[in-house]
Amino acid sequence: MFDIDISNLKTPCYLLDERLLIKNLEVLKSIQDRTGCKILLAQKCFSMFSEYPLMAEYLTGTTASGLYEAKLGFEEFKKENHIFSPAYPKQDFDEILEICDHIVFNSTNQWNKYKDKVLNYPKHISCGLRVNPEYSEIETDIYNPCFTGSRLGSTLSNIDEKSLDGLEGIHFHTMCEQGADTLRRTIKVVDEKFGKYIKNMKWINFGGGHHITKPNYDVDTLIECIMCFKDKYNDIDVYLEPGEAIALDCGYLISSVYDIINNGIDIAILDTSAECHMPDVLEMPYRPNIIDSGLPNEKKYTYRLGGNTCLAGDIIGDYSFDKTLQEGDKLIFCDMAIYSMVKNNTFNGTPLPSIVVYRENEGIKVIKEFGYQDFKCRLS
Repeated sequence: MFDIDISNLKTPCYLLDERLLIKNLEVLKSIQDRTGCKILLAQKCFSMFSEYPLMAEYLTGTTASGLYEAKLGFEEFKKENHIFSPAYPKQDFDEILEICDHIVFNSTNQWNKYKDKVLNYPKHISCGLRVNPEYSEIETDIYNPCFTGSRLGSTLSNIDEKSLDGLEGIHFHTMCEQGADTLRRTIKVVDEKFGKYIKNMKWINFGGGHHITKPNYDVDTLIECIMCFKDKYNDIDVYLEPGEAIALDCGYLISSVYDIINNGIDIAILDTSAECHMPDVLEMPYRPNIIDSGLPNEKKYTYRLGGNTCLAGDIIGDYSFDKTLQEGDKLIFCDMAIYSMVKNNTFNGTPLPSIVVYRENEGIKVIKEFGYQDFKCRLS
């Protein structure tokens, strides 16, 4: 139940309910406590670093997809700092060595390129190889790291034992918003293909895409999968790096109605844009839930909700409501903490939503507001 008073909030804004974030973090910590596994925040999904001190109380560290995310984890999370990239730019690598504890390479070519630098560095850095088991149950190629011709991970045919010399871990990432049953089938393939290499490793990373905090997720099966590897491979360290599971269903995008028009259907123009503020609505695509709304024609009044950019397809979707929408009405889009904030943009000069958090002990707090300079300074 949504119980936060938003009457005085300026829109658009992203609103994080910290109570719900803590609830998710407690689930993840309980899995770490029961298994000894290590769970990392995948910053590509959620990098609201004002929450990092809280999250660091529950999680082992962060993982990054490039130098800037790695710097953010190093500066703000201050625990284990992991990185994976399909290829590392030469000009970034010295700084990566300074701030990262774990480096995952996409190919043995990349490992051989940087191997001497890593092994001769004054501090120990644990390195691993991302593998592609050529098995995935993701149906949409754009989200499938194992589709034919994927650039992500080394297939079995491209690995020989000598090329792994000096590496301490195996990483795979084959899932997207999926359950533990998918993981169980996946690790069977990983074990069969790469077990001869895993036995010589100190750690294995199960990647992300685990919907651990989703209602009805089978936590017991996840624990079985973790313990299966720990039991078989001499208590090997098992990492998971979910992004969505950490902030799943913790955030909202609060929007206001600008105008109502009609073109064969009633259309509400919002101060919120699918293109700018929730791009996955167009990219995936998907239809975000709005509190107190229904499917088209399910409730008495149906509206098409459109953004305020010049893009003809800047359409959020069709929704129905018990009452007519009026200019100034606020709409609350659900599950907007993950990916939406990190992927938003200022196309058309559209202002970015403010970042707001609700905390049990202090109520609503504005974390960040954006203005004209945030748009202007991007390109010159």
